[in-house]
Amino acid sequence: QLQASGEGLVQPGGSLRLSCAASGIIFSINVMGWYRQAPGKQRELVAAITSGGSTNYADSVNGRFTISRDNAKNTVYLQMNSLNPEDTAVYYCKSLTINSWGQGTQVTVSS
Repeated sequence: QLQASGEGLVQPGGSLRLSCAASGIIFSINVMGWYRQAPGKQRELVAAITSGGSTNYADSVNGRFTISRDNAKNTVYLQMNSLNPEDTAVYYCKSLTINSWGQGTQVTVSS
């Protein structure tokens, strides 16, 4: 089970951190990812992190977002900086290893 948290409304230029706590899986060996889906758009991969800590980012967020993990806490994070209205979406965490989704968490960037 994956439980995401951290939803919020932020102003453009602001920051927000999402968390996703895992249970019932061997978290440390899972490749984890954050996806997002904006209204009327397809769900897209935002960032991913391997069990060894290697990361990959979508071009649209590279340099602004940081994915990280704490295996001791079975948690993956997404630190989002320099947010803009185009980042508004429902964000989902996912175990790419076992193809398991968490519930979505809403991020709204608006003045």
